[in-house]
Amino acid sequence: MKKVIATAAAPQAVGPYSPEADGTVYVSGQLPIDPISGTMPDTVARQTEQSLLNIGAILAEAGCSFDNVVKSTVLLDDISNFGAMNEVYAKYFTQDCPARAAFAVKDLPMGALVEIEVVAAK
Repeated sequence: MKKVIATAAAPQAVGPYSPEADGTVYVSGQLPIDPISGTMPDTVARQTEQSLLNIGAILAEAGCSFDNVVKSTVLLDDISNFGAMNEVYAKYFTQDCPARAAFAVKDLPMGALVEIEVVAAK
């Protein structure tokens, strides 16, 4: 059975929602949108932080934390931003880190520099 997870602590979905099914939480790609102001920070480090804050809010709504994440995918507008993104990312995943893929893509929605999705197991 699929259940849609939404929270006011993360921005409203621009695209697909984040569902939970059979004890697995699929958090759709999170853009670095501040849920209060609707704006995005200007650097990849700050955007990574905001994307992860949004993910954390969705995970919490689903009864999970970053410790439950088993897989993440990071999309970057430029692979040269990997180091700056990774410094922030490492603050959220400190032990038993999830599997991760990181890709540079041509464009991200709304001109974002980073977008992150995760899969968590309850």
